[in-house]
Amino acid sequence: MTPAIFGIAGPELSADERAFFAEADPVGYILFGRNCESKQQLRALTDDLRTIHGREHLIVSIDQEGGRVRRMKPPVWRDHPPGAAYAALYALAPISAIEAALTGAELLGRELAEMGITADYHPPLDLPQPGAHDVIGDRALGSEPMQVAALGRAILDGLARAGVVGCVKHMPGHGRSMADTHKAMPTIKASADELETDLQPFRALADAPLGMTGHLLFTAWDAMRPATLSPTIIADIIRGKIGFDGLLLTDDIDMEALTGSVPERAEQAIAAGCDVVLNCWAKMDDMVAIVERCGTLGEAGRARLARVHAAMRAPRPGPDPDELMAKRDALLALAAERA
Repeated sequence: MTPAIFGIAGPELSADERAFFAEADPVGYILFGRNCESKQQLRALTDDLRTIHGREHLIVSIDQEGGRVRRMKPPVWRDHPPGAAYAALYALAPISAIEAALTGAELLGRELAEMGITADYHPPLDLPQPGAHDVIGDRALGSEPMQVAALGRAILDGLARAGVVGCVKHMPGHGRSMADTHKAMPTIKASADELETDLQPFRALADAPLGMTGHLLFTAWDAMRPATLSPTIIADIIRGKIGFDGLLLTDDIDMEALTGSVPERAEQAIAAGCDVVLNCWAKMDDMVAIVERCGTLGEAGRARLARVHAAMRAPRPGPDPDELMAKRDALLALAAERA
């Protein structure tokens, strides 16, 4: 099994993709807007992916947070609020905010499960700092560690109610970034003591089965290599201080924060201790070279992947989606009423 999650070029598999994926046997797949045209089309695509591998348990993933980070969009799919909506309610009524996040995540998860999607890159546990780049911005669940952890836990639990696995991101923290890692490498010069705060939400949710790194350079920990490519940060900070022992994915390995060819970056990330490389853009040459360079998923990675698969359960019997949406929106409206 190739330690990679690959993107798909369009709304259905090409003959070349089908043949390549059958031979490469990647850990899973990631979907984007280009893959999500209609409910019938999307479900056919995810069913097709399972047919290739002949197994029900397969990571079919997406970035579907709500707000500006969403791949399945209205009017085909429901609209979902950003993390800031739950953070605003938490400031007034923490218990109501946690219930709203749980309900909203279950609603979101049910939409994903209906489409055959089994993993969502959600929630972000990053703590935004004043003056930081808005790449996190209103995606954040707050700026206080335990608030972010509480809302993050509610989101993980809500997704799990729908049988979908959530993914904590972006370890060890993206909230201090002064640049968008899609375009440039952020350098974080905070001290190790200051960075302890950033680790707290991740430490509280370290039992999550799935987690993602961030492409940021932390001079206090490794002045030469960003977190995704740093054996020191992965071993000492993510696996050590945070205590995360789930399946560790890179953020998109094609982002401009990183240098070198995409296959070279992928090889470096696996060598640094990431279990799986996330490669989003469905460029066949890159995918072929990643397979050649990255070998097979190791024994520890297989055990972690098995725990991810075990978390992919049938949705619990529960309320109708319209009921879930009405409950979520009624709770979120409390913030507007009290403002």
